[in-house]
Amino acid sequence: MLKTQIVDGLEVYSCLPTRKTTKPALLFVHGAFAGGWMWTETFMPFLAKAGFPCYALSLRGHGGSTGREQINWHSVADYVDDVKKIVDWLGEPPVLVGHSMGGFIVQKYLEHREAPGVALICSVPPQGLIASQFHLMFNKPQLFQEINQIMDGKYTDTGTLREALFAGEVDETMLAAWLSRMQPESHRALWDMSMFSLPNLYAMHRPPMLILGAEEDVLVPAFLVQSTGQTYHEPVHIFRHMGHAVTHEKEWTLVATSLRNWLEEIRP
Repeated sequence: MLKTQIVDGLEVYSCLPTRKTTKPALLFVHGAFAGGWMWTETFMPFLAKAGFPCYALSLRGHGGSTGREQINWHSVADYVDDVKKIVDWLGEPPVLVGHSMGGFIVQKYLEHREAPGVALICSVPPQGLIASQFHLMFNKPQLFQEINQIMDGKYTDTGTLREALFAGEVDETMLAAWLSRMQPESHRALWDMSMFSLPNLYAMHRPPMLILGAEEDVLVPAFLVQSTGQTYHEPVHIFRHMGHAVTHEKEWTLVATSLRNWLEEIRP
């Protein structure tokens, strides 16, 4: 059963197994313009059914968390502090699962603390956003302009959202619901991810790591996911015919199953 609560100003979703389990807890970290809600309909119930206690936070200024009025001033360091706060509340280090910006935040978290495992899904690479921004600007200039408008709080339409996030067939009801939940992202955090607060590779803890990407992702292209794998000397799996929002693609269970199988392998 999915539950929602506020922990020190942060919205936290939980979806727990129906039976007692010894499997590690998972903490999901969402991407830009989103919130903890992006995990609740697919990955969380799927993995809770497999025996993993699942939690997802909405970073400050996102979803039902406090700080929406100051959204443009939140830094990546602030977001890392939010993850620390929820890890402390859980009482034991969870496996961290980050999507897009959330994957970048997870990498920054590893500068400060250890984790039993980390999954990076369509994650901003450790080299930052610059390459993906230029790739989008030259290949899809109209979409690049639309995304910049979203940053300024000007909401887009379902056609633009489909182009940005999805490659396969998309349920129109889901797409409309996603659009209704989207929000502006912190300009400061986006600058941090571009150049001002890139991960310090020499300071990072290096737990077991899973790196997944999508063949038709226009926001974090597959070649950048491959560069993340090369940086961390880890194999990469790229899912064919999928876009950036793999959590809601028609065949999202393929991604969730890869995550579940990897989680079973890293268990002590």
